Amino acid sequence: MNATISASSVQTVHVPLGERAYDILIGPGLVARAGAEIASRLKGRKAAVITDENVAPLYLEALIASLNEAGIAAAAVVLPAGEKTKSFEHLMTACDKVLEARVERNDCVIALGGGVIGDLSGFAAGIVRRGVRFVQVPTSLLAQVDSSVGGKTGINSRHGKNLIGVFHQPDLVLADTDALNTLSEREFRAGYAEVAKYGLIDKPDFFAWLEANWKAVFTGGSARIEAIAASCQAKADVVVADERENGQRALLNLGHTFGHALEAATAYDSSRLVHGEGVSIGMVLAHEFSARMNLASPDDARRVERHLKEVGLPTRMAEIPGELPPAETLMDAIAQDKKVKSGKLTFILTRGIGQSFVADDVPASEVISFLREKHP
Repeated sequence: MNATISASSVQTVHVPLGERAYDILIGPGLVARAGAEIASRLKGRKAAVITDENVAPLYLEALIASLNEAGIAAAAVVLPAGEKTKSFEHLMTACDKVLEARVERNDCVIALGGGVIGDLSGFAAGIVRRGVRFVQVPTSLLAQVDSSVGGKTGINSRHGKNLIGVFHQPDLVLADTDALNTLSEREFRAGYAEVAKYGLIDKPDFFAWLEANWKAVFTGGSARIEAIAASCQAKADVVVADERENGQRALLNLGHTFGHALEAATAYDSSRLVHGEGVSIGMVLAHEFSARMNLASPDDARRVERHLKEVGLPTRMAEIPGELPPAETLMDAIAQDKKVKSGKLTFILTRGIGQSFVADDVPASEVISFLREKHP
């Protein structure tokens, strides 16, 4: 499963899942090539493109032109932007529009956007007609390196994030790196948190490479493509080993248990906190909690915080604008998180940089004490 590079500077990461194997293409100009890439892999000749109000003006016209040129009739579904779109209301709208476009099982739903659109579109593709083909065209860094790969789809509930959904693997992922040029600096930084995560899970050399090369990743060019390909490869390896998160795939949730609780505490208000920022704070908390439990050196937590702070990410709860609910409320969100099994707290902790592991039976008393200590 090694990434390969072609003369056109597009890298390919292959995800070998038997009959459901697919490719992730990473590089410039892929929106314009989307029709040809999809037509060469899928039999269907109809598509429903689901996107949001922010992305549609930028890329929808070019994508539909590419599809039409390849002989694929495309209908567009434009939803509101933001985390609150991951709801039953908008899922129902998407499903209705996909059916209205007469998309059949061999046809496809195409997600054009960031993680919110990818998660919701994949869920719609997984349940319409009991499953239609699905293509991801992620336009944010976070979606390109994380949410577009691996087949986890879903929407949020008042009980927590991503608690309702299905596993539905894409048939193709087209990560057009040109799309990242239109991201705000804040959105790019938020996606970078997920890139750093792969180094912190089990690739210490990659984390060290990021410490030395993060400015080049932010600037663009070959370093950016290299970082995205390495991240996709890391996720693909984990997904192939544990597709449905029965074991080691849970490592991909490093920082997410704390991060999801903080997102819930801010009512998914992106003006206060976006997902990658929650993950950044969550990864620092996970390393600090590991040090508190005498599993890792406090120096590792300081190193993680130093790097994330250097790239401009928040690393402390106190940096979240507005008041946070008390530690007890954060604890309730953690207890509802999907990483909890049989009422026992499960965290991704670490023994050092790149030495993360799944820790079962973490004492709730230790967690609440830690949260009180870290609460602003």
